[in-house]
Amino acid sequence: MPTPSEASDELPRRVSLVAETARALRSAIASGAWVEALPGERELCVRFQVSRPTLRGALDELEREGEIERSPRRRCRLLQAPKKRRRGRSDSRVIAAIASRPLLAMPPSAVVMVDELRANLARAGFQLEVLVSPACFKRKPERALLELTSRTAAAVWITFGSREPMQRWFHRSGLPCLVAGSCAPGIPLPSVDIDYRAACRHAGGLLRKKGRQHVLLCLPEGATGGEAESEAGLREGFPEGDGRRLSVFAHDGSPEHLLALLDTALRSRTPPDAIVVARAVHVLTVLTHLQRNGLRLPRDLALVSRDDEGYLAHLTPSVARYTTDAALLARQLSLALRRFAETGSLPSHAVRLIPKFVGGETL
Repeated sequence: MPTPSEASDELPRRVSLVAETARALRSAIASGAWVEALPGERELCVRFQVSRPTLRGALDELEREGEIERSPRRRCRLLQAPKKRRRGRSDSRVIAAIASRPLLAMPPSAVVMVDELRANLARAGFQLEVLVSPACFKRKPERALLELTSRTAAAVWITFGSREPMQRWFHRSGLPCLVAGSCAPGIPLPSVDIDYRAACRHAGGLLRKKGRQHVLLCLPEGATGGEAESEAGLREGFPEGDGRRLSVFAHDGSPEHLLALLDTALRSRTPPDAIVVARAVHVLTVLTHLQRNGLRLPRDLALVSRDDEGYLAHLTPSVARYTTDAALLARQLSLALRRFAETGSLPSHAVRLIPKFVGGETL
């Protein structure tokens, strides 16, 4: 027969697997593992190593508590988690970067910058994880972004070359996100970028002083904030009027499309006498095409590259261009990311690095 003290001891409770799964779901939601909705049932079963009936029992419990909203054939929508995530800070030491293509397919300067960024963050105890997802850069990236951010618990997200749809999604989601680049108008995410507006304003002023009358600006399609800033700066430095004219065309990045648009411009009644090219790789296409057609630089046409890569220094004639120290850009990014991860906030103003002008024989 038990003694009085033994009779008063609390007996151990058997906690059901459903209750444990519900507890694990609550913990993941509170940590900010998901943004607007839970992943699909199959992914959740794999993550928590439970059967579908057990998972559904846990989801029933969260629904009764008002944590989620369930509807047929749709993912469970989070009802309270977004506000909690905005107030709290993640304990994760992972900085997750979203890129549209693998690192080895990026321009050389971008590879150097990412390597420097990874090293700087590692010294501060953070791990940089580069996630390649072309779907996140499409016009409707919502589903891809939701799936990607649901799989990775990151202290801060960083985007490379992002456009308005992705930036708008991160702004609405409440997830901490730093844009490596420029934000689209009306999106107040923190950003770090090269000051393309200042560079193109300077280029426009140089071309105006040299008496150029028709400037052609070559931009890639699907312009990012940096491309929009480039056009704005060139218009400030090379205002139209008094015989001056500024033309802008966007190409799909292929040599065929770029050259087709360039030939159309050169055959027009008022062909350009100066070209500003946004990307260094496209400078190669433009320069060699002009030389193949017998045009002399800068006598017939002036050529300026907004960006720089190491190979431009080996071209003849030497190309006038704007260059930025990749290591300096990486340091600015790492400082901003560390502050974001450790304090949960960043100043609303954008950080911009002024590039250095390198004179060349094409101007």
